Amino acid sequence: MASANKVFKGTATWYEDADTYWKSVPSSVDGMLGGLQVVHTPDIRDSLLFLTKLQTNHTLRTNYACDCGAGIGRVSKHFLLRRFNTVDLVEQNGEFLREAAEYLQSERSEGRVGGMFDVGLQAFTPVQARYDVVWCQWVLSHLTDDDLVAFFKRCTTGLAPGGFICVKENVAGTSYVVDSEDSSVTRSASVFESLFQKSGLSIIEKQTQTDFPDGLFEVKMWALQPK
Repeated sequence: MASANKVFKGTATWYEDADTYWKSVPSSVDGMLGGLQVVHTPDIRDSLLFLTKLQTNHTLRTNYACDCGAGIGRVSKHFLLRRFNTVDLVEQNGEFLREAAEYLQSERSEGRVGGMFDVGLQAFTPVQARYDVVWCQWVLSHLTDDDLVAFFKRCTTGLAPGGFICVKENVAGTSYVVDSEDSSVTRSASVFESLFQKSGLSIIEKQTQTDFPDGLFEVKMWALQPK
């Protein structure tokens, strides 16, 4: 486990700097993936396999999911809406959400897109007992440790009975790798798992992403439930 006294606190303008960075990113799939569209297909494939594992080995229901850090809705459209009846999107960039409304137009017309919340995860509070899965992918790097723990605790209250918080994030070989350009921090697997424990969450399943290009951070998935 990570050292209990090592905590990532960010900077005084941590969230403002991240907001400024993402306002410069195109509202497109290419923008969401940092120009690495090659990862899209294996990403979606392995996420679907991970969800299948939760359905097969556990009592996952597929009524309602929440896509945290949704961007323009890539994960919602190609992954979550293939398995869940309804999906809410949480995204602090208003331009991305406006693009998501277009990108998910057919799903919206079917009534399968629920709320579209224009708020950062550091301030997001889910509706109580709503979600079978809260899916967090490539977004938690923008939260400080204390805000991440607080976010997880709030998400716990938003889970329907038997629900899961699922985390899919880059993992570093050392405790913390900070990127000042986009105001993000890549954590090691041990740091993540220490923060899960601090948040009162148990690891139910975990899996490593496969078939990404060489030279990228390793990506891991965790399925978590309250202890």
